[in-house]
Amino acid sequence: MAVEDLVAWLDKFSDLMRDFPLNDILYLAYPLICIVVGSILLYYTHTDYWDKPKRYTVPPPKKPDEVKILENPTIKVPGTTAIQCYNPATGQFLGFVNPSTPAGIDRAIAQAAAAQEKWAKTTFAERRAVLRTMLQYVMDNQQQICEVSSLDSGKTMVDAQLGEIMVTAEKLQWTIKHGEAALRPSRRPTNLLLSYKKNTVHYEPLGVVAALVSWNYPFHNLIGPIISSIFAGNGVVVKVSEQTCWSAAYYTSIARGALVAHGHDPLLVQSVVCWPQTAAHLTSHPGISHLTFIGSRPVCHHVAASAAKSLIPVVAELGGKDAAVILDSAERDLPRIVHILMRGTFQASGQNCIGIERVVAGPGVYDQLVAMLEPRVAALRLGLDRDVGAMVSDASFARLEALVADAVARGARLLAGGARFAHPDHPRGFYFAPTLLVDVTPAMAIAHEECFGPVMTVLRSPAPSAPALLALANAPAFGLGASVYGRDADPVLRDVVRGIRAGGVAVNDFAVFYAVQLPFGGVGGSGYGRFAGEEGLRGLCNLKSVCEDRLAWLGIRTAIPPPARYPIKSQESAWRFTRGVVGLGYALTAREKLRALGDVLRNS
Repeated sequence: MAVEDLVAWLDKFSDLMRDFPLNDILYLAYPLICIVVGSILLYYTHTDYWDKPKRYTVPPPKKPDEVKILENPTIKVPGTTAIQCYNPATGQFLGFVNPSTPAGIDRAIAQAAAAQEKWAKTTFAERRAVLRTMLQYVMDNQQQICEVSSLDSGKTMVDAQLGEIMVTAEKLQWTIKHGEAALRPSRRPTNLLLSYKKNTVHYEPLGVVAALVSWNYPFHNLIGPIISSIFAGNGVVVKVSEQTCWSAAYYTSIARGALVAHGHDPLLVQSVVCWPQTAAHLTSHPGISHLTFIGSRPVCHHVAASAAKSLIPVVAELGGKDAAVILDSAERDLPRIVHILMRGTFQASGQNCIGIERVVAGPGVYDQLVAMLEPRVAALRLGLDRDVGAMVSDASFARLEALVADAVARGARLLAGGARFAHPDHPRGFYFAPTLLVDVTPAMAIAHEECFGPVMTVLRSPAPSAPALLALANAPAFGLGASVYGRDADPVLRDVVRGIRAGGVAVNDFAVFYAVQLPFGGVGGSGYGRFAGEEGLRGLCNLKSVCEDRLAWLGIRTAIPPPARYPIKSQESAWRFTRGVVGLGYALTAREKLRALGDVLRNS
């Protein structure tokens, strides 16, 4: 009977739909679609008429007139304290950069501080105008920025576009659109006893802040801290890495050019480069109010100890051993996932803080996944005009080869790469063959140590359950990022997302939490604190708590009641009175509050 009723209902519904005057209202669909699409486009592209970006020019760094390939590319050479700059992909000499001295660092901080006094008084609209102009420059000069990054760090143009331009443009756009909302004074609740008060938290500039950044993305790593720092009203000093300092002056000039275009002091933004023995002068400098450090754990110990001398707060991002966890329920999605794993592992030759270092696969997909990865990794080509670029130096080559050899000796299978690569066209370039190592276990050093190179390791989970997958994913001391792949309805997916120890998790994707300006940072060996997003902006401010009278115009203000005024007439009576006040404010039941009111009245 139920089936017959359902069939009859469906027939009747079909008749009604045939008679429905769809054509009479269809003409409304097109304008509605246009309105929706137009609104979306307007939201993401809106620019106030009076805030149109200004265009300016910045000369790129000058390359030597003669192409010279260094016999032994290295940043330190005998006979000079200058830093030698070269293209890691070819060994081409780019020039020398004089390192900053302690006196030079003092001057940079003093100049930023002088400029910051006036900059701190600018409005959010004025700061947005500077960032919008900077964004326009980045969009107009993408190729030049990428070419300079490629020369200085050895990455391909595609890797530079994704890792230098896209994420920088996103940070600029996010700060332009949402920065003011993050830094406006925020209202906070009060309590019963102080219900006549209103509370706000104000986010005020700190002064001059500093950032010590790594070499893997020379443009983004330098510009990123500048964007947040100046929008928060600070001056900023960025210490760039000696490995990629050739591009620093040009990239700094991009930020300064936007300031000049709007009539502001360009000395608000400073960049320095120095040898390690000089860096402590910056990290302990009393003129610095906040430090952001991006680098390795051993160096961070020195930075944090140095900063502690002047009680400078530090945000530390120290790399990771990020896991991509592939659930058995992801089997049908493996063709898409494999491409993500390839990009996540071999982008910038694996020199990514949140690059995929480990692939943890469920037993139901492990063999199929390995079979799909092997030919793809083996087919990767090395070179700036190919798939994978160079590494910034050969300093880690022996360590990577030893880790691979140790894993193979303990039972892992090496399916591709595993050693340094002598490029036939660029024998002085620093290339490491894209590596695929499978059957890796937690007992192997490579499962715990950060590779920071083009090395993909694959671990088989003994069971498809969340506890088994999490035991492998959470084994290393690091905890920066992670990604989890599986069917959305799979309960194991949510259990793994909740249980994985990391500062950010991408679900069925890779590292997208960084690309949308969520707070970024790690736990454990990956550091502490956060930059990016609202939390990152607020971290560059003095959080000033302001409590003021809500009804001052009625004369309602705090007054010390007689029993609590000095001199105290009776400690016992005053204590009973103050006990009653506390009871009125915090007693849990109405009866207790009435008893507290009695204490107040009897002892007033």
